[in-house]
This record gives sequence, structure tokens and C-alpha cells, in this order.
Amino acid sequence: MTTRRIGWLSPLIIALVGMAVLLGLLLLFKGKHYLWFSFGCLACSILPAYWRFERQQMGTRLLVFLAVIVALGVLGRVPLAAIPNVQLTSFVVLVSSVSLGPELGFVSGSTMALVSNLFLGQGPWTPWQMLAWGVMGLLTGLFRKSTLKDQPWWMVIWGALWGLWFGWILDLWYALAYVHPLRPASFFLSFASSFPFDALHATTNAISILVLYRPWHRLMDRLILKYKIL
Repeated sequence: MTTRRIGWLSPLIIALVGMAVLLGLLLLFKGKHYLWFSFGCLACSILPAYWRFERQQMGTRLLVFLAVIVALGVLGRVPLAAIPNVQLTSFVVLVSSVSLGPELGFVSGSTMALVSNLFLGQGPWTPWQMLAWGVMGLLTGLFRKSTLKDQPWWMVIWGALWGLWFGWILDLWYALAYVHPLRPASFFLSFASSFPFDALHATTNAISILVLYRPWHRLMDRLILKYKIL
């Protein structure tokens, strides 16, 4: 493993471990003080960005670009809030992460969850949404130097899968926090009951990527190259 790879992998591991600890404590406190835990998760999620800022040059153009990406993600969710699980935030996370890479994909994804919930309502679900969108950005960012990002059908499948995985992460929180006693059947029923909503999320991701991925991806790469953002 190269030194550069260790450079971005170390803070990501620390951030994920920190978020896991905070989510465990949130369950222990039965959802109380969720706002403090949300900001704790935010602090963990921006750790990779601060790490990059300390070890590499991180200009104001990159910070502005990240702020615009987060704003687009929020705009893709808030106006569609009345339609269950139909939103474009996941699309923004996916299409921006393949251009930004795993560390900044994690930062932007988790931040979108917290900022959008400032409009839609905070709750004990916020840290779990931050984790889900953050990991979505992290794993999608691994495709930055892969030819897979240039295969639209692969990205359609990947986006649809993340529509399901995102729901399963939230279902896991619901089962751990509110279902007693915990048995395999309890988890199965929790996951199965939300499947129609998760399917809507997966379908929205697939359609938005199929229609918008190529022009958005070209635009992202062009802006990053033209203004030397990375």
C-alpha cells in the first residue's frame, strides 16, 4: 500500500470508527441528545477534509465546490420531501463522488444529510443518514480511477443497489432502537416492511443516473480540470 493511499485511508478509518462509537452511544441513550450526536458525526465526517487540508494544499476553490455540491444535494431532497423516498440527493452523492474521490465523497455525502435535515427536521435518524450517505460517497469515490465510472449501466446498477442499502442501514437503526426482543425474524420484518420505500429510492437512483449521469459527470470533470480544483 502506497504512502498516499495510507494518507487518505487513515482519517477515513478513524472517522468511521468514531461514527460507529457515536451511533452505539445513541442507541444506548435510546435516541436522546440526538442533535449532539449528529454534530459529533459531522465532526467525524469532516475529519478527512481537515486531514487533507493539513497535509496537502486545499484551496478555496475546492471548498466552494464542495459547498455547491452539498447545496445541490440539499436542493435535490427538500422540494421532493412530500414524496416518500423520491429524492435526488443520492444521485448528487454518486455523481460527485466519482469525480472527487472517496475522502471528499464521504465528507459531502454526510454533510448533505445534516444540512437537509435542518429544513426537514432533525432526529435520532440523522446520524444514521449521515453514515449512509457518507459511506455511499466513500465507496463510490473508489471508482474515480476506475473505468467502471465510464460504464453507465454499471452506475445505474450501483445506484439502484445503494437505494436498497441506504434503506437497510436505516432499517438496522430502527430495529436496534425500537424492536424488542431482537430476533432474526424481527430484523427480517423490519427490512421487509420498508422494501416498497427502498424500491422507490432504488428506482429514482436508477432513472436519474440513466438520464443525467453522463452530462453531469462530464460537467463535474470539466469544472475540476478547468479550475484546477483537485
